[in-house]
Amino acid sequence: MARDGYPQRIVCLTEEPTEALYALGEQDRIVGISGFTVRPPRARKEKPKVSAFTSAKIGEILKLEPDLAIGFSDIQADIARELIKAGVEVWISNHRSVDGILAYIRRLGAMVGTHEKAEAYAQRAEAHIATVRAAAAKLPRRPKVYFEEWDEPIITGIRWVAELVGIAGGDDCFPELARESLAKQRILPNGDEVVRRAPDIILGSWCGKRFRPEKVAARPGWDTIPAVRDGELHEIKSPIILQPGPAALFDGLDAIHAVIADWNRGSEK
Repeated sequence: MARDGYPQRIVCLTEEPTEALYALGEQDRIVGISGFTVRPPRARKEKPKVSAFTSAKIGEILKLEPDLAIGFSDIQADIARELIKAGVEVWISNHRSVDGILAYIRRLGAMVGTHEKAEAYAQRAEAHIATVRAAAAKLPRRPKVYFEEWDEPIITGIRWVAELVGIAGGDDCFPELARESLAKQRILPNGDEVVRRAPDIILGSWCGKRFRPEKVAARPGWDTIPAVRDGELHEIKSPIILQPGPAALFDGLDAIHAVIADWNRGSEK
């Protein structure tokens, strides 16, 4: 801690704190970022990359003399433990919902002494969500949407994704699995249940690799799924939907809503 009593040298172990701190105008506090960071683009040019998602360059982080490291979820527990053992203060958030993302923005702002800016930013996100929800309410039909987070094994979407699908005008095909916080709890043994639930739209966001709709369409029995039959397989880029941060509430939500709106226009023909 230094001059204003708030952290001055922050290492961001995932992308969402980096994006949020830049949005709040507090990027000068960041001294290291995740190598997976793509938002905002300037962060990759300005900040040293010191971590992946499940691993980190502990020695390089310690050389930066951070007074706070920020990460996400149980998956980063080992990184957190090593940093704590080295005397670094660590905050690991574990939010999994849209409300959780909004609360995260507010808490992060409070932690760096910019409560008012964080509140204004969170309210802007809430207003955007309300605008999309209102537009979605005007659509004539709500499609059944299957969101795939990974292909081998098949992993369905996490809670904030399912909630954003609902806000955007669709109904998530696996709402009971979306409540499960761990990816291993959202693994499908095979694709039969997707076939049975017959989604109108398939959204793919394979973390770290390009979504291949032709591979999905070629799965045994999937040719009977309405989404496959009608060619409604779409990629949502992982940086805008798989990070529980601002990107999901703005660009991620917009991308999902655009697909659902287009589907509605097509179904009217």
